[in-house]
Amino acid sequence: MKKKLNGKVSGLEKKRAVTGVMFCMPFILGFLFFMVKPMAQSFYMSFCDVQVGPGQFDLVWAGFANLDKAFKVDPDFSRFLLEGFAKMIVYSLAIMVFSFFVSLVLNQEFHGRALVRAIFFLPVILSSGVILGLESNNSVIAAIQADISDSLSGVSITTVLEEVLKTAGVGVRAYEEVFVLIDNIYDIALASGIQIIVFLSGLQTIPKSMYEAASIEGCTSWESLWKVTFPMVSSIFLVNWVYTIVDFSMRTDNDVMSKIDDIMVLQLNYGLSSAMAWSYFVLTMVFLAISSFIISRRVYYYE
Repeated sequence: MKKKLNGKVSGLEKKRAVTGVMFCMPFILGFLFFMVKPMAQSFYMSFCDVQVGPGQFDLVWAGFANLDKAFKVDPDFSRFLLEGFAKMIVYSLAIMVFSFFVSLVLNQEFHGRALVRAIFFLPVILSSGVILGLESNNSVIAAIQADISDSLSGVSITTVLEEVLKTAGVGVRAYEEVFVLIDNIYDIALASGIQIIVFLSGLQTIPKSMYEAASIEGCTSWESLWKVTFPMVSSIFLVNWVYTIVDFSMRTDNDVMSKIDDIMVLQLNYGLSSAMAWSYFVLTMVFLAISSFIISRRVYYYE
């Protein structure tokens, strides 16, 4: 009986594995046919002096000269990297906290829950159309923000509170970071749609019997959050963290990406831009690997 049951489980696991591979097959084929060759060419360009001619370009091996220019000669690239990674850490943590809190709220029973869920996920659905155009056009966003400021008659509670806390002189740097996040709450909410859905799907897999058992044992709602909810969705945190880092590193308002784009499009220096792009890619992957390893040590996996 046990062998038969193990056979059924093994067959089910194989079926799920095949289903997963088939689901990923369009991406795998697209990557192999359309991405591998350009990536290899870009990697080779990063070590070459690309001489652009009429209708063609020649690659002259230059070794590590482009990397030296990127990190030692260019006055902005290293600074953009440091500022970009610092901003990435702060905003990624803010997105994780915001999306987890919103998913907890949306997982509750209340009237109009489906509508509220749709509102939070709507920017993700429209991000390939109108919303993306508005987001890339900073003048439109600036005009909207100016109208909101005018409607408030120049009075901002957060600005007043910020000045009071700065005057107190306690934790000034921390307060500045918090208020920067508050001022950019629109960007955080816009970038949290996928994470909210993933967290919500994880929360819905937690059996209600676990909360009932915790309640019988005398756990409060706060204790149940840390003893039941958080461990049960800890693996989802790792998934969302990876997605958030990758998504943030490719944002349109990223100074590093803008720098690489300017050197490639305006200066036509494909070798230097490739070297910068690959450096940014490798550093991002290293940061992602280290942070994912740290998070994975605290992940609780259950059957």
